[in-house]
Amino acid sequence: MKADIHPNYHPVIFQDMTSGKRFFTKSTATSDKKETVDGVEYFVISMGVTSDTHPFFTGKSTFVDTEGRIDKFQKRFGAVRRAKKPSLS
Repeated sequence: MKADIHPNYHPVIFQDMTSGKRFFTKSTATSDKKETVDGVEYFVISMGVTSDTHPFFTGKSTFVDTEGRIDKFQKRFGAVRRAKKPSLS
């Protein structure tokens, strides 16, 4: 392999902000916040959504669309008309 072309690989903790669950792994991502666990210094990165809280993985839906998407779009933009193209003559 060529030298000096690969990114630095660090121990990282990805922490779910909703549930507090922590995932210990390695990544090229870093942060200003650090924490030492079992003598190893980890970068701590807070995540809004992880597999612990994402509806696809949990099977729970947190947002239910009561109106259809087309109805919402029509309500927002139904009255808006496009401007006519200028004539080239």
